[in-house]
Amino acid sequence: MPKSPADNVIALYREHAAAFEKNRNQAFIERTWLNQFLDLLPGSRLDVLDIGCGSGAPMARYLIQNGCGVTGVDTSLPLLARARESFPEQRWIAADMRQMPVVGPFHGLLAWHSFFHLSPEDQRPMFATFRRLAAPGAVLMFTSGTRLGEVICQFEGKPLYHGSLDTSEYQELLSANGLAVVRHVEGDATCGGATVWLAKWIGEGCFRARLDT
Repeated sequence: MPKSPADNVIALYREHAAAFEKNRNQAFIERTWLNQFLDLLPGSRLDVLDIGCGSGAPMARYLIQNGCGVTGVDTSLPLLARARESFPEQRWIAADMRQMPVVGPFHGLLAWHSFFHLSPEDQRPMFATFRRLAAPGAVLMFTSGTRLGEVICQFEGKPLYHGSLDTSEYQELLSANGLAVVRHVEGDATCGGATVWLAKWIGEGCFRARLDT
């Protein structure tokens, strides 16, 4: 039976790592969001888990420059090799985020343009994984879609899968896992149209949100 586009995401980023890295590094439009993420991190020792870290540029690089220790997880061996070459003092792990091998705790968890490559069925249990890996008061930032469903784009002439839950379900999952939404923007025009969630752990069953739409 042929694989679905969701099953081919890992192979695409391995096969076309050079093309991804070239396209990814053309601009750094995420700085404002990363600054907000950094401002919320608790404590003086800032350990961040970068989920879907790629080559480490530009996201992990900026975190490192701002005093964070980074553990990066990705399935693309060529991109991880570049990360290790560029930032040898950090920790880079080849793994699928759905079987996270690290134990934490981390002060920050970042899943920028990576989490949304999972199917809706695979996204739901990830929030419990995020909670397991988080230190008290930790911060989570990720990008998503806005409606339950799947979208297939093109990358190097091949289908590239994206999955999403409804906005309301993301809110419910965050709240159920003790996260308060600090900021949520749908289709941020200043950040390439990304839909971004920035949340902080405050305890079980709590929820507070500021929506910028």
